Amino acid sequence: MHIIHVVGARPNFMKVAPVLHALERKNVRQTLVHTGQHYDANMSDIFFQQLGIPAPDVNLAVGSGTHAQQTAEIMMRFEPVVLDRKPDIVLVYGDVNSTVAATLVCAKLGIRVGHVEAGLRSFDRSMPEEVNRLVTDALADILFTPSEDGDRNLAKEGVSKQKIHLVGNVMIDSLVRLLPEAQRHGRNGFPERYALVTLHRPSNVDNGEKLSGILQSLLDVSKDLTVLFPAHPRTRQRLEAFSLKTEQLRLLDPVPYVQFLGLQRNATVVITDSGGIQEETTYLRVPCLTLRENTERPVTVSLGTNILVGQDAAKLRSELSNILQGKAKQGFIPPLWDGRAAERIADVLVPGD
Repeated sequence: MHIIHVVGARPNFMKVAPVLHALERKNVRQTLVHTGQHYDANMSDIFFQQLGIPAPDVNLAVGSGTHAQQTAEIMMRFEPVVLDRKPDIVLVYGDVNSTVAATLVCAKLGIRVGHVEAGLRSFDRSMPEEVNRLVTDALADILFTPSEDGDRNLAKEGVSKQKIHLVGNVMIDSLVRLLPEAQRHGRNGFPERYALVTLHRPSNVDNGEKLSGILQSLLDVSKDLTVLFPAHPRTRQRLEAFSLKTEQLRLLDPVPYVQFLGLQRNATVVITDSGGIQEETTYLRVPCLTLRENTERPVTVSLGTNILVGQDAAKLRSELSNILQGKAKQGFIPPLWDGRAAERIADVLVPGD
Protein backbone atom coordinates (compact mmCIF):
# COMPACT_ATOMS: atom_id res chain seq x y z
CA MET A 1 0.00 0.00 0.00
CA HIS A 2 1.16 3.53 -0.82
CA ILE A 3 -0.30 6.48 1.06
CA ILE A 4 0.25 10.15 0.25
CA HIS A 5 -0.24 12.62 3.12
CA VAL A 6 -1.07 16.21 2.15
CA VAL A 7 -0.40 19.05 4.58
CA GLY A 8 -0.41 22.77 4.02
CA ALA A 9 -0.03 24.62 7.30
CA ARG A 10 1.85 24.23 10.55
CA PRO A 11 -1.03 22.67 12.56
CA ASN A 12 -1.37 19.98 9.89
CA PHE A 13 2.11 18.72 10.76
CA MET A 14 1.05 18.12 14.38
CA LYS A 15 -1.81 16.02 12.99
CA VAL A 16 0.16 14.08 10.39
CA ALA A 17 3.11 13.19 12.66
CA PRO A 18 1.40 10.48 14.75
CA VAL A 19 -0.30 9.02 11.66
CA LEU A 20 3.06 8.75 9.89
CA HIS A 21 4.49 6.95 12.93
CA ALA A 22 1.54 4.57 13.25
CA LEU A 23 1.62 3.59 9.56
CA GLU A 24 5.40 3.25 9.61
CA ARG A 25 4.98 0.52 12.23
CA LYS A 26 2.79 -1.31 9.70
CA ASN A 27 5.50 -1.00 7.01
CA VAL A 28 3.33 1.15 4.74
CA ARG A 29 4.99 3.10 1.93
CA GLN A 30 4.35 6.79 2.59
CA THR A 31 4.92 10.11 0.81
CA LEU A 32 4.62 13.42 2.64
CA VAL A 33 3.54 16.36 0.45
CA HIS A 34 3.73 19.91 1.80
CA THR A 35 1.82 22.32 -0.41
CA GLY A 36 3.66 25.33 1.00
CA GLN A 37 0.30 27.03 1.56
CA HIS A 38 1.68 28.76 4.64
CA TYR A 39 5.30 29.79 4.61
CA ASP A 40 6.59 29.60 8.16
CA ALA A 41 10.15 30.59 8.99
CA ASN A 42 9.89 28.41 12.10
CA MET A 43 9.18 25.35 9.92
CA SER A 44 12.84 24.46 10.26
CA ASP A 45 14.80 21.32 11.03
CA ILE A 46 14.10 21.72 14.76
CA PHE A 47 10.35 21.66 14.08
CA PHE A 48 10.55 18.32 12.28
CA GLN A 49 12.96 16.99 14.92
CA GLN A 50 10.49 17.85 17.68
CA LEU A 51 7.71 15.97 15.88
CA GLY A 52 10.04 13.12 14.96
CA ILE A 53 9.26 13.25 11.24
CA PRO A 54 11.41 13.76 8.16
CA ALA A 55 11.23 16.86 5.98
CA PRO A 56 8.51 16.57 3.31
CA ASP A 57 9.26 14.42 0.26
CA VAL A 58 7.57 17.00 -1.98
CA ASN A 59 7.14 20.74 -1.42
CA LEU A 60 4.77 22.35 -3.91
CA ALA A 61 5.88 25.82 -2.72
CA VAL A 62 2.52 27.39 -3.54
CA GLY A 63 2.80 30.37 -1.19
CA SER A 64 0.08 32.89 -0.40
CA GLY A 65 -2.72 34.27 -2.56
CA THR A 66 -6.48 34.60 -2.60
CA HIS A 67 -8.47 31.51 -1.71
CA ALA A 68 -9.24 30.87 -5.38
CA GLN A 69 -5.65 31.43 -6.51
CA GLN A 70 -4.20 29.27 -3.79
CA THR A 71 -6.68 26.42 -4.22
CA ALA A 72 -6.22 26.39 -8.00
CA GLU A 73 -2.43 26.51 -7.74
CA ILE A 74 -2.37 23.59 -5.31
CA MET A 75 -4.61 21.57 -7.61
CA MET A 76 -2.40 22.23 -10.64
CA ARG A 77 0.81 21.36 -8.79
CA PHE A 78 -0.59 18.38 -6.89
CA GLU A 79 -2.18 16.58 -9.85
CA PRO A 80 1.17 15.62 -11.50
CA VAL A 81 2.44 14.29 -8.16
CA VAL A 82 -0.59 12.01 -7.83
CA LEU A 83 -0.38 10.84 -11.44
CA ASP A 84 3.34 10.09 -11.06
CA ARG A 85 3.25 8.41 -7.63
CA LYS A 86 -0.03 6.49 -8.05
CA PRO A 87 -1.11 6.23 -4.39
CA ASP A 88 -3.72 3.80 -3.13
CA ILE A 89 -5.17 6.52 -0.93
CA VAL A 90 -4.49 10.17 -0.13
CA LEU A 91 -4.91 11.42 3.44
CA VAL A 92 -5.83 15.06 3.96
CA TYR A 93 -5.88 16.87 7.29
CA GLY A 94 -7.93 19.60 8.92
CA ASP A 95 -9.69 22.34 6.97
CA VAL A 96 -7.17 24.47 5.09
CA ASN A 97 -7.20 25.17 1.34
CA SER A 98 -4.71 22.36 0.78
CA THR A 99 -7.23 19.94 2.26
CA VAL A 100 -10.02 20.74 -0.18
CA ALA A 101 -7.70 21.23 -3.18
CA ALA A 102 -6.10 17.79 -2.83
CA THR A 103 -9.52 16.22 -2.28
CA LEU A 104 -10.89 17.76 -5.49
CA VAL A 105 -7.91 16.49 -7.50
CA CYS A 106 -8.29 12.97 -6.17
CA ALA A 107 -12.07 12.91 -6.63
CA LYS A 108 -11.69 13.79 -10.31
CA LEU A 109 -8.96 11.17 -10.79
CA GLY A 110 -10.87 8.43 -8.97
CA ILE A 111 -8.32 8.12 -6.15
CA ARG A 112 -9.57 7.38 -2.65
CA VAL A 113 -9.38 10.12 -0.03
CA GLY A 114 -9.32 9.84 3.74
CA HIS A 115 -10.11 12.96 5.78
CA VAL A 116 -8.48 13.18 9.19
CA GLU A 117 -10.51 15.49 11.48
CA ALA A 118 -13.76 15.06 9.57
CA GLY A 119 -17.23 16.17 10.59
CA LEU A 120 -16.38 19.36 12.47
CA ARG A 121 -18.85 22.17 11.84
CA SER A 122 -19.15 25.79 12.98
CA PHE A 123 -22.36 26.22 10.92
CA ASP A 124 -20.93 29.53 9.76
CA ARG A 125 -20.29 29.56 6.02
CA SER A 126 -18.70 32.98 6.19
CA MET A 127 -15.64 31.07 7.45
CA PRO A 128 -13.55 29.76 4.51
CA GLU A 129 -12.60 26.76 6.62
CA GLU A 130 -16.25 25.74 6.94
CA VAL A 131 -16.61 25.61 3.16
CA ASN A 132 -13.44 23.51 2.97
CA ARG A 133 -14.83 21.08 5.57
CA LEU A 134 -18.16 20.67 3.81
CA VAL A 135 -16.67 20.03 0.37
CA THR A 136 -13.95 17.70 1.67
CA ASP A 137 -16.37 15.58 3.70
CA ALA A 138 -18.84 15.37 0.80
CA LEU A 139 -16.14 13.91 -1.47
CA ALA A 140 -13.99 11.84 0.92
CA ASP A 141 -14.22 8.04 0.94
CA ILE A 142 -13.14 7.54 4.56
CA LEU A 143 -13.93 10.05 7.30
CA PHE A 144 -11.99 9.94 10.55
CA THR A 145 -13.81 11.94 13.23
CA PRO A 146 -12.30 13.30 16.47
CA SER A 147 -15.50 13.36 18.52
CA GLU A 148 -19.11 12.18 18.46
CA ASP A 149 -20.49 15.51 17.23
CA GLY A 150 -18.54 14.89 14.02
CA ASP A 151 -20.39 11.60 13.48
CA ARG A 152 -23.75 13.30 14.06
CA ASN A 153 -22.97 16.14 11.65
CA LEU A 154 -21.95 13.74 8.89
CA ALA A 155 -25.03 11.57 9.42
CA LYS A 156 -27.27 14.65 9.06
CA GLU A 157 -25.50 15.44 5.78
CA GLY A 158 -26.30 12.00 4.43
CA VAL A 159 -22.84 10.46 4.67
CA SER A 160 -22.97 6.67 4.79
CA LYS A 161 -22.28 5.27 8.25
CA GLN A 162 -19.85 2.78 6.70
CA LYS A 163 -17.55 5.66 5.72
CA ILE A 164 -17.36 7.18 9.22
CA HIS A 165 -14.81 6.10 11.83
CA LEU A 166 -14.71 7.71 15.28
CA VAL A 167 -11.00 7.56 16.12
CA GLY A 168 -10.31 10.46 18.49
CA ASN A 169 -8.10 13.50 18.11
CA VAL A 170 -4.69 13.14 16.43
CA MET A 171 -3.61 16.58 17.72
CA ILE A 172 -3.84 15.12 21.19
CA ASP A 173 -1.58 12.23 20.11
CA SER A 174 1.21 14.73 19.44
CA LEU A 175 0.47 16.59 22.66
CA VAL A 176 0.59 13.43 24.77
CA ARG A 177 3.89 12.33 23.24
CA LEU A 178 5.60 15.70 23.60
CA LEU A 179 4.11 16.88 26.90
CA PRO A 180 6.94 15.46 29.08
CA GLU A 181 9.49 17.43 27.03
CA ALA A 182 7.25 20.52 27.12
CA GLN A 183 7.04 20.32 30.92
CA ARG A 184 10.82 20.41 31.10
CA HIS A 185 10.69 23.82 29.42
CA GLY A 186 8.22 24.96 32.10
CA ARG A 187 7.45 28.67 32.04
CA ASN A 188 10.63 29.49 30.08
CA GLY A 189 11.53 32.14 32.65
CA PHE A 190 8.15 33.91 32.47
CA PRO A 191 6.15 34.89 35.59
CA GLU A 192 4.25 32.31 37.62
CA ARG A 193 0.87 33.71 36.55
CA TYR A 194 0.25 34.89 33.02
CA ALA A 195 -2.31 34.98 30.25
CA LEU A 196 -1.20 33.39 26.97
CA VAL A 197 -2.71 34.98 23.85
CA THR A 198 -2.86 33.84 20.22
CA LEU A 199 -4.70 35.78 17.54
CA HIS A 200 -4.64 35.16 13.81
CA ARG A 201 -8.10 34.83 12.22
CA PRO A 202 -8.74 37.41 9.49
CA SER A 203 -12.15 38.16 11.02
CA ASN A 204 -10.33 39.36 14.14
CA VAL A 205 -7.11 40.91 12.86
CA ASP A 206 -7.98 42.37 9.44
CA ASN A 207 -10.57 44.82 10.78
CA GLY A 208 -8.90 47.75 12.53
CA GLU A 209 -11.88 48.51 14.76
CA LYS A 210 -12.26 44.88 15.87
CA LEU A 211 -8.55 44.43 16.47
CA SER A 212 -8.42 47.66 18.45
CA GLY A 213 -11.31 46.46 20.63
CA ILE A 214 -9.61 43.11 21.27
CA LEU A 215 -6.35 44.87 22.05
CA GLN A 216 -8.10 47.12 24.59
CA SER A 217 -9.49 44.02 26.29
CA LEU A 218 -5.98 42.53 26.42
CA LEU A 219 -4.64 45.75 27.90
CA ASP A 220 -7.33 45.45 30.58
CA VAL A 221 -6.19 41.87 31.23
CA SER A 222 -2.60 43.09 31.58
CA LYS A 223 -3.60 45.04 34.72
CA ASP A 224 -4.08 41.71 36.53
CA LEU A 225 -1.77 39.34 34.66
CA THR A 226 1.31 39.47 32.49
CA VAL A 227 0.08 38.96 28.92
CA LEU A 228 2.36 36.82 26.74
CA PHE A 229 1.44 37.32 23.09
CA PRO A 230 3.36 35.23 20.53
CA ALA A 231 2.28 37.24 17.51
CA HIS A 232 1.48 35.54 14.22
CA PRO A 233 3.29 37.44 11.40
CA ARG A 234 -0.08 38.47 9.93
CA THR A 235 -1.21 39.83 13.31
CA ARG A 236 2.03 41.74 13.85
CA GLN A 237 1.66 43.34 10.41
CA ARG A 238 -1.90 44.43 11.22
CA LEU A 239 -0.90 45.86 14.60
CA GLU A 240 1.69 48.00 12.85
CA ALA A 241 -0.60 48.92 9.95
CA PHE A 242 -3.33 50.12 12.32
CA SER A 243 -0.76 51.87 14.60
CA LEU A 244 -2.00 50.00 17.68
CA LYS A 245 -0.05 50.29 20.93
CA THR A 246 1.16 47.08 22.58
CA GLU A 247 3.71 48.32 25.12
CA GLN A 248 1.93 46.78 28.11
CA LEU A 249 1.87 43.36 26.44
CA ARG A 250 4.80 40.94 26.10
CA LEU A 251 4.82 40.64 22.31
CA LEU A 252 6.87 37.57 21.32
CA ASP A 253 7.99 36.00 18.07
CA PRO A 254 6.19 32.73 17.17
CA VAL A 255 7.24 30.02 19.62
CA PRO A 256 8.28 26.47 18.58
CA TYR A 257 5.64 23.83 19.26
CA VAL A 258 7.17 22.13 22.30
CA GLN A 259 7.96 25.43 24.01
CA PHE A 260 4.48 26.74 23.22
CA LEU A 261 2.97 23.59 24.71
CA GLY A 262 4.93 24.31 27.88
CA LEU A 263 3.54 27.85 27.95
CA GLN A 264 -0.01 26.52 27.54
CA ARG A 265 0.47 23.93 30.27
CA ASN A 266 1.51 26.57 32.81
CA ALA A 267 -0.78 29.45 31.79
CA THR A 268 -3.35 30.86 34.19
CA VAL A 269 -5.62 31.36 31.17
CA VAL A 270 -5.31 31.10 27.39
CA ILE A 271 -7.08 33.67 25.22
CA THR A 272 -7.28 32.61 21.58
CA ASP A 273 -9.16 32.37 18.31
CA SER A 274 -7.45 29.11 17.30
CA GLY A 275 -9.35 25.85 16.92
CA GLY A 276 -6.42 23.61 17.83
CA ILE A 277 -5.66 25.53 21.01
CA GLN A 278 -9.26 25.07 22.17
CA GLU A 279 -8.57 21.33 21.98
CA GLU A 280 -5.15 21.44 23.61
CA THR A 281 -6.32 23.53 26.57
CA THR A 282 -9.25 21.16 27.06
CA TYR A 283 -6.85 18.22 27.33
CA LEU A 284 -4.50 20.19 29.61
CA ARG A 285 -7.47 21.37 31.76
CA VAL A 286 -6.33 24.98 31.34
CA PRO A 287 -9.03 27.70 31.17
CA CYS A 288 -9.57 28.91 27.61
CA LEU A 289 -11.45 32.04 26.53
CA THR A 290 -12.13 32.01 22.78
CA LEU A 291 -12.55 35.27 20.89
CA ARG A 292 -15.11 33.86 18.47
CA GLU A 293 -18.90 33.73 18.28
CA ASN A 294 -18.91 30.05 17.31
CA THR A 295 -16.66 27.01 17.22
CA GLU A 296 -16.39 23.91 15.07
CA ARG A 297 -15.15 22.14 18.19
CA PRO A 298 -18.21 22.35 20.48
CA VAL A 299 -17.00 19.43 22.58
CA THR A 300 -14.37 21.81 24.03
CA VAL A 301 -17.27 23.92 25.34
CA SER A 302 -19.72 21.17 26.36
CA LEU A 303 -17.08 18.96 28.02
CA GLY A 304 -13.87 20.96 28.11
CA THR A 305 -12.52 24.17 29.61
CA ASN A 306 -13.40 26.43 26.68
CA ILE A 307 -15.77 29.41 26.89
CA LEU A 308 -16.80 31.46 23.86
CA VAL A 309 -16.61 35.18 24.63
CA GLY A 310 -16.77 36.54 21.07
CA GLN A 311 -16.18 40.30 20.93
CA ASP A 312 -17.92 40.88 24.28
CA ALA A 313 -15.38 42.76 26.39
CA ALA A 314 -17.63 42.60 29.46
CA LYS A 315 -17.90 38.82 29.19
CA LEU A 316 -14.13 38.51 28.77
CA ARG A 317 -13.60 40.56 31.94
CA SER A 318 -16.25 38.59 33.83
CA GLU A 319 -14.86 35.19 32.87
CA LEU A 320 -11.31 36.32 33.58
CA SER A 321 -12.42 37.52 37.02
CA ASN A 322 -13.89 34.07 37.72
CA ILE A 323 -10.61 32.44 36.74
CA LEU A 324 -8.53 34.77 38.92
CA GLN A 325 -10.84 34.05 41.86
CA GLY A 326 -10.33 30.30 41.46
CA LYS A 327 -13.78 29.76 39.92
CA ALA A 328 -12.58 28.57 36.51
CA LYS A 329 -14.74 26.15 34.57
CA GLN A 330 -13.85 22.57 35.39
CA GLY A 331 -13.67 20.50 32.22
CA PHE A 332 -13.29 16.88 31.25
CA ILE A 333 -11.19 15.21 28.56
CA PRO A 334 -13.46 13.97 25.73
CA PRO A 335 -13.67 10.24 24.96
CA LEU A 336 -10.86 8.78 22.82
CA TRP A 337 -8.62 11.81 23.34
CA ASP A 338 -6.07 9.37 24.73
CA GLY A 339 -3.03 9.64 22.45
CA ARG A 340 -3.99 6.61 20.34
CA ALA A 341 -6.12 8.13 17.56
CA ALA A 342 -3.42 7.54 14.93
CA GLU A 343 -3.26 3.85 15.83
CA ARG A 344 -7.00 3.58 15.19
CA ILE A 345 -6.59 5.31 11.83
CA ALA A 346 -3.80 2.91 10.89
CA ASP A 347 -5.93 -0.09 11.89
CA VAL A 348 -8.77 1.13 9.63
CA LEU A 349 -6.41 1.61 6.69
CA VAL A 350 -4.39 -1.57 7.26
CA PRO A 351 -6.71 -3.95 9.14
CA GLY A 352 -5.78 -7.27 10.68
CA ASP A 353 -2.13 -6.47 11.28
